[in-house]
Amino acid sequence: MCVVKDMNYLIWQLVDSGFPSGGFTHSGGLEATVHQGQVTDAAGVCAFARQAIAHAGRSALPLVTAAHHSASGLGDLDELCDAFLINPIANRASRAQWRALVTSSARSFPDSDLGPLETRVRREQLCGHYYPVFGAVLNVLGVDLLETQRLFLFLTGRCVASSAVRLGLIGAYDAQELQTIVSRDIDVVIAKCERLQPLDIAQTAPLIDLCQSTHDRLYSRLFQS
Repeated sequence: MCVVKDMNYLIWQLVDSGFPSGGFTHSGGLEATVHQGQVTDAAGVCAFARQAIAHAGRSALPLVTAAHHSASGLGDLDELCDAFLINPIANRASRAQWRALVTSSARSFPDSDLGPLETRVRREQLCGHYYPVFGAVLNVLGVDLLETQRLFLFLTGRCVASSAVRLGLIGAYDAQELQTIVSRDIDVVIAKCERLQPLDIAQTAPLIDLCQSTHDRLYSRLFQS
């Protein structure tokens, strides 16, 4: 476990936009949704972000929570996540993000014991999906469950806000206001979803999923997903 005198500093570092976890190369389906004409303005971005957080609570948070409780079932959680992410774009993005998260965390926190986790993923030839790996990594780093859940959903909202800025939909100040608005949903979503089991995961944002699946067919793209 990572030895940190004040866990707040570690969390601030993880949430900092400069932390190279690879999240800024993904838009969570926003780019394709914009190209499909489903999001056209700031109000649409806000609605998208709130739906993304709600969906993350139902589809990802149970896997994050279960992996945080115990990494012994990581293989089963990884297989479940792979079966759930039938959208090839989302599946590919999830596989890519675990590498960035584990590598960046191991390099940034050298006193942490993340080596065995990375070795296990490779030895057992797991897909290494982001949701369960996120929970396992934060547990190794010593971040408690509630803060892990909050951090996961906060990063989901921030992904949308930062992507919207790069896509020219909103400005930097608007993005900060958006983050303030959607962050109010985080504890509400956790309260609704914290007791869900891995097999309770569900797709609650089919339109976003459908639009995201067209990402590779866009003529030009800023993001990988």
